[in-house]
Amino acid sequence: MSARLRKIIDHFGGASPVILAVGLLIIASAWFFVELADEVVEGDSRQFDEWVLQSLRDPADPAMPRGPTWLKLIMADITALGGVAVLCIMTTAVVGYMLMTRKFAAIALILGATIGGVLVGSVLKQQFARPRPSVVPHLTEVLTHSFPSGHSMYSAIVYLTLGALLTRLTPGWREKIYLIVVALGIIFLIGISRIYLGVHYPTDVLAGWTAGLAWALLCWLVARYLQRKGAVEKEDE
Repeated sequence: MSARLRKIIDHFGGASPVILAVGLLIIASAWFFVELADEVVEGDSRQFDEWVLQSLRDPADPAMPRGPTWLKLIMADITALGGVAVLCIMTTAVVGYMLMTRKFAAIALILGATIGGVLVGSVLKQQFARPRPSVVPHLTEVLTHSFPSGHSMYSAIVYLTLGALLTRLTPGWREKIYLIVVALGIIFLIGISRIYLGVHYPTDVLAGWTAGLAWALLCWLVARYLQRKGAVEKEDE
């Protein structure tokens, strides 16, 4: 291993299994996103995407989703958890708490992660400019392009960031794992709701998840690096 690479690894806390696993997960997520985007651009995923959307609707009336009436209402409520308004409120609440605890550098990191993620997602949407699904009627209003899913990507960034913040306040590994699992569960449900409501293809959601995961993990590595450099407050014992 070169001296330069060893120095970089040392800045991130040494060549620990966690650091290496996070790095590999970022690379795997980026690779999966590129492969998925290639399938979408080439049109190879269209048959699968349309089949999934159509299978969730009544064949006699595509405007009617399968399942009881209350399921549509629940999905609409769940999808709102990934909306810009809700995510902004939650981010603002976290920033307010950080202000109370005088962790100003952490505030800059949180805002950089969330705002940066939104900008990256917006650029990706404009770059691919994939039209919204047209094989089934939409059950909620949409304004932007389809790929990747903004709800899936932004919720992955925000909820994983919040989950990571909460794990800093819990001493036990079981509690930490629980918080991350809850965050992942919310992200999963938001993505499924977008498909059920007919406003995103499954590949849009998969792309949003992987892009959001990669960005959140990258920000976590940056936070760890800045903590070791003393630029960001370390977590409380």
